[in-house]
Amino acid sequence: MSPVLMQSDASDVPFLRNRQANRSAAWTEAQDAILNDQGLLAARDTISGWPGYRPTRLHDLTGLADELGISALHYKDESTRFGLGSFKALGGAYAVARLLQAQLAKTLGRRVDMDEVTSGAHPERVAKITVCCATDGNHGRSVAWGAQTFGCACVIFIHATVSEHRKRAIEAYGAEVRRCEGNYDDSVRLAQETAAAEGWFVVSDTSYPGYMEVPKDVMQGYELMADEAFAALPEIPTHVFLQTGVGGMAAAVVASAVRRWGEKRPIIVLCDPDHAACWYESFKAGAPVAVEGDLDTVMAGLACGEVSALAWEILKDHADAVMAVPDEMAVAAMCRLARPTAGDPPVVAGESATAGLAGLQAALSNPEVRADLGLSGGARVLLFGTEGDTDPELYREIVGASAGDVLNRG
Repeated sequence: MSPVLMQSDASDVPFLRNRQANRSAAWTEAQDAILNDQGLLAARDTISGWPGYRPTRLHDLTGLADELGISALHYKDESTRFGLGSFKALGGAYAVARLLQAQLAKTLGRRVDMDEVTSGAHPERVAKITVCCATDGNHGRSVAWGAQTFGCACVIFIHATVSEHRKRAIEAYGAEVRRCEGNYDDSVRLAQETAAAEGWFVVSDTSYPGYMEVPKDVMQGYELMADEAFAALPEIPTHVFLQTGVGGMAAAVVASAVRRWGEKRPIIVLCDPDHAACWYESFKAGAPVAVEGDLDTVMAGLACGEVSALAWEILKDHADAVMAVPDEMAVAAMCRLARPTAGDPPVVAGESATAGLAGLQAALSNPEVRADLGLSGGARVLLFGTEGDTDPELYREIVGASAGDVLNRG
């Protein structure tokens, strides 16, 4: 299907079917080498033992579903995850723990149990290890939190447009933060180069040739979010709309859905920011394509110009479509969740949390796309609200109220 431009209140929203998607495609060995049931069980066992763990809420937004003309709308709210305000608490910190486990095994010359990492059994050895990464904010906060929790050193690289609040939030977990010129992808390259020169370990949420193992652990941690959501649903959703940056979160959700439900899985729609539409352009080309430029979008956590190689391996076969959502629609969705329809709870959703809802609203507004996706009155849609007010100042500026004020309305 060729791209369709649909009129919305905010702008024209491109929609594209993924020509490579095959709903009857089996879960391949290559995909299972990335994300698998054994890895999910290990991540669940580790993360569920961390202080403060509890499954995040799955909101049933019946009022908004009625307004949109669909049967059900469920929203997985990650704003309270471990006090970090984002689903990324599941990925970066878990990958730090796994990396430390592997490095301790090398230095000790024996198998190391995860309990030895989480209990701080080898403080002097761990303190000599430095982890680093590039971030738009949330992943770096998770890596810094994990490093502080488990006792290693941490350096985080941020690019020019990352806010000072997000920088300070990372520093609050004891990490050194270095700002560089350019965009997110430039900071990724600088983190790689510096780590190679200093003997540090990169804990990235994106993958590239020669760097695959750590991002697998990040994504495996993310899959716990999907596992919680699927277990809490009353029935299989018909559709899932997923915001995409490099694609690690989306791939984790899709992997869990395909392994759990097979051909009965939901229709999967990816939602890029329109100024950082790397998945849209990659599906259009039929191969990964880098989007260049400043990638200027309010959806800071999604401002990525290159897809993750690991995520591509999964999403090229199992994501059905992609949209390129403008900032205005993501912002409107933030405000809509903060001021809910009667009966729905107020929801605090950050700038990078609402591309999925914005994509759903845009799809429903266009008869051709609505029909193409089968978004009938019986549709049951699942969304993942991947962050809360991770930049409280920006959230207040956009929504016109603080997170506390929004929640107090309920």
